[in-house]
Amino acid sequence: MSSYYLLVSSSGLLLVIGLTMVFSATSVRDFKSEGNPYAALTRQALFAVIGLVAFWICQRLPGRTFRQVAPLVLGAAVVLLLLVNGLIMYQTLRDLKVARLGPFEASGSWLFIGPFQLQPSELAKFGLVLWGADVLARKGAELGWWRELLSPLFPVVAMVFLLVGYDDLGTMLILLSLLVGLLWAAGVRLRVFGVLGLVAAGGVALLVAATQESDASGGDPPANYRLARLTAFLNPGPDCKQFDCYQATQAKYAIADGGWFGAGLGRGSLKWDYLPEAHNDFIFAVIAEELGVVGCAVVLALLAVLTYTGFRIARRVGDPFRRLAAASATTWLVGQAVINIGGVVGLLPITGLPLPFISDGGSALVVTLAAVGMLASFARAEPDAARALHARPPAKWVRLLWAPLPPLPPERSRAKSTAGGSAGAAARTPARPARGGGTVRDEKRRR
Repeated sequence: MSSYYLLVSSSGLLLVIGLTMVFSATSVRDFKSEGNPYAALTRQALFAVIGLVAFWICQRLPGRTFRQVAPLVLGAAVVLLLLVNGLIMYQTLRDLKVARLGPFEASGSWLFIGPFQLQPSELAKFGLVLWGADVLARKGAELGWWRELLSPLFPVVAMVFLLVGYDDLGTMLILLSLLVGLLWAAGVRLRVFGVLGLVAAGGVALLVAATQESDASGGDPPANYRLARLTAFLNPGPDCKQFDCYQATQAKYAIADGGWFGAGLGRGSLKWDYLPEAHNDFIFAVIAEELGVVGCAVVLALLAVLTYTGFRIARRVGDPFRRLAAASATTWLVGQAVINIGGVVGLLPITGLPLPFISDGGSALVVTLAAVGMLASFARAEPDAARALHARPPAKWVRLLWAPLPPLPPERSRAKSTAGGSAGAAARTPARPARGGGTVRDEKRRR
C-alpha cells in the first residue's frame, strides 16, 4: 500500500498549501474590492470539496468503469470546446462585444452557463487520458504498425489539439506531453516520436504565427502576443521590463525578496497589484517571496513524490489500461508543474498555465483531484496491495464509506505451477535409448 499512502499524503499536503497560498495572495485584494478577505478562499475551498468528492468517486471505481466512461468524458469535452469556439466565431462574424448566445457565454477558454463557469480544456485532459489509454490497450502488439496509430488515435488527438490550441497554446502543450507519456508507456517506436515532434513543432509555429491581437486590459499590446512573449524570452530588449517582460521581472523580484526563509506567510508585498495573476499562474512567486527557498523546496519535494508515485503505480499494475492511464496522467501533472514553475523562474517562456493543486481555479482543481482519485484506485489494484487488503480486510463500514476491496490478481496455484515445472523439465530432458529399440520412456509406458 506504499503507493496509495504516498499518493494521498503528497496530494493532500499540496492541496492544503494551495488553499493557504490562495488566501495569502487574494486576501488584501478581496478586502479592497469586496470588503471580504475570505472571498477567493471560500470559492477555492468549495471547489476543493467538489474535487474531493470527485476523488472519492474515482478511487472507488474499477478499471473497466473508467474504460466504459472514457468516450463519454472525451465526447463531452469536445462538445463543450466546440461550443466555446463556436461562440467566439459567432462574436467575430457579428462584431459583438461579448460572445454570448442565450444562456451561454465564452471568454477566452472559459465557458459561462448562467452563474456557472468552467474550462472545457481541463476536462479534455482527463478525457484524452482515459480514451487514449483504452484505445492503445485494445490495440496491444499491433501498435508497431502506423495504420493502427492513424486510426482512430491521431485524428481525434489532432481535432482536440486544434480546438484547444486555437486559444490556449499552454494547454495544448500539456495535451502533447500526456500524449507523449501515453505513447512512451505503450512502447511505441522512437521514429513515431520523431515524426510527432516535427508535426508538433510545425503546429506550434503555425499557431504562434496566426495569433491575432488580443487585449482584455485596455492597453496597447503587440499584434501577436505569443510571438512577443517568445521574442522577449529569447532576446529581452532594454524596454522589456516595462512591457513584454513585466510579469516575469516582477516574479524575479519576488523570488529575490524571499531569500532563503522568506518574508513570512502573508507578508509579501508584490502581490498587491505589482505582480499580475499572483493568485493563479504566478502563485509560485508568492510562495518564493513569503516562504523562501525552503518553502519552494517543500513544494518541489511534494511534486517529486507525486511524480515518483504515479510512475511507480504505472510500473507495478498488471492491467495495460491502468499502466497507460497512470503514466499519461502523471506526465500531465508533472509536465504542467514544470512548465508553470519554469515560466515563473525564467527558465521557460510564459504560457499562462496554473500550478496543479496550488493555483486558484475551480475547474483545474476538480479535474486534478479526479485524476488523483483514478491513480488511487489503480494503486489499490496493485497485485501486492490487493493481496494485502484481502489478507487483512478493513471493516465493512470502511469498505462501504471509503472504497471496496479490489479484485485479487490472477495467479496459478503452487501445485499447478510445480506440476507444470516438472512437466516442462521432463519435456526439456532428452529421452535415452533403451534396450531392444525405443526409449526408456516408451519402455516404462509398456510396463
